[in-house]
Amino acid sequence: MRTLLNLVWLVFGGFWLALAYVGFGILACLLIVTIPFGVAAFRIASYALWPFGRTVVRQPDSGAGSLVANVVWVLIAGIWLAIGHVATAIAQAVTIIGIPLAVANLKLIPISLAPFGTAIVPVDAVARGGYLAVHHIDV
Repeated sequence: MRTLLNLVWLVFGGFWLALAYVGFGILACLLIVTIPFGVAAFRIASYALWPFGRTVVRQPDSGAGSLVANVVWVLIAGIWLAIGHVATAIAQAVTIIGIPLAVANLKLIPISLAPFGTAIVPVDAVARGGYLAVHHIDV
């Protein structure tokens, strides 16, 4: 079921969302100072491309640096990426089949606003323990 939802997701919004993250990642990597933002964008692009079966977990030992990076991220890219998620979710929610995709899209907003201090892991890893799930997109 996860594979089917991921394929539908890919066709109806996931590709374009991932492309937006990759675009920002490339732009961020052009400047040496913002390479960590580019790496975070590429990590989220992978998640936005194939989200079902993976989850976002907080890394409690991330420190104050991730807080500062998240504030800068929100001001530079987070707001625009979150708006893209909301717009895509609205378009997906028009059909009954798209409602689960719209819900999943809304669950991607927190990581699009604050990617630092989080990790994207398989849902199975959280089920085995060792991770505290923050958001998870599962079927």
